[in-house]
Amino acid sequence: MVNQNLTATEIGFTHEDFAALLDKYDYHFSPGDIVPGTVFSIEPRGALIDIGAKTAAYIPIQEMSINRVDAPEEVLQSNETREFFILTDENEDGQLTLSIRRIEYMRAWERVRQLQAEDATVRSGVFATNRGGALVRIEGLRGFIPGSHISTRKPKEDLVGEELPLKFLEVDEERNRLVLSHRRALVERKMNRLEVGEVVIGTVRGIKPYGAFIDIGGVSGLLHISEISHEHIDTPHSVFNVNDEVKVMIIDLDAERGRISLSTKQLEPEPGDMIKNRDLVYDKAEEMAAKYREQMLAKQQGITLPTEDVEDVSAVEEEIPAATETEELVEEIPAAIEE
Repeated sequence: MVNQNLTATEIGFTHEDFAALLDKYDYHFSPGDIVPGTVFSIEPRGALIDIGAKTAAYIPIQEMSINRVDAPEEVLQSNETREFFILTDENEDGQLTLSIRRIEYMRAWERVRQLQAEDATVRSGVFATNRGGALVRIEGLRGFIPGSHISTRKPKEDLVGEELPLKFLEVDEERNRLVLSHRRALVERKMNRLEVGEVVIGTVRGIKPYGAFIDIGGVSGLLHISEISHEHIDTPHSVFNVNDEVKVMIIDLDAERGRISLSTKQLEPEPGDMIKNRDLVYDKAEEMAAKYREQMLAKQQGITLPTEDVEDVSAVEEEIPAATETEELVEEIPAAIEE
């Protein structure tokens, strides 16, 4: 029979020994760790969480969600068990500070990286605009659409509340930057309905030394100076004016870079007709495009046809800037995570 009257000395295990044993096997928590915890007390501006430390950890209301929270009860319930991110070391009272918001941000970045890798098109509503562009939310992160990548004639301010299709331009967690393009999403959608060798009608929206930007159904294609005519042209301004209606042929579709390359040169019945007799070029456009497609098909099949050669578009490809003009990204891109 066990003698229940044994003293601590006889057992050889004192209260001090027990405390030392607890210290020996106490968990060591570090900022950045993700640990399970149980909510045991909800306060007006935060909550106390049992994560197995000597002192209950604390989560302030601003760290409870990636979204705005007005009351802790919107996120946490008493006795609920879930994961928490350790935000800071113990304070002078031995209390750790926790966060759910950081876990949500980590998972949001992981998700947008996955969406970018899949080249996915996402939709999001504009919640604000600034001098450089428009702001949206993707998976809870703040995304920025540069003005050069907004494909609409509306003033930016009128876009607030409007949902836009978007493609990813930059996903950089380290620099806290999430940049998207409305224009590229529209280009991709438009490209799915376009074909190389197709004749389209567009409007000249801009003229640069290297070519003219042509609006074709809401997206921009580039008519490079070398693709205007077989005859030498000093500047596109000598052939076109802004707002001119033109008939062009698509010679390249690059969905990855959001680029549509156009040509009137391939539509010329005779070299120089774009300069001498533009109406003739437009009248014969479909006929010349059919010949172009025939030549391209024969080239793919390794057949040589006894007609005029079709110029290799790739010879000028490297000179053609992207129609979406990504180099115009402004430097002051708002942070994806709002501190």
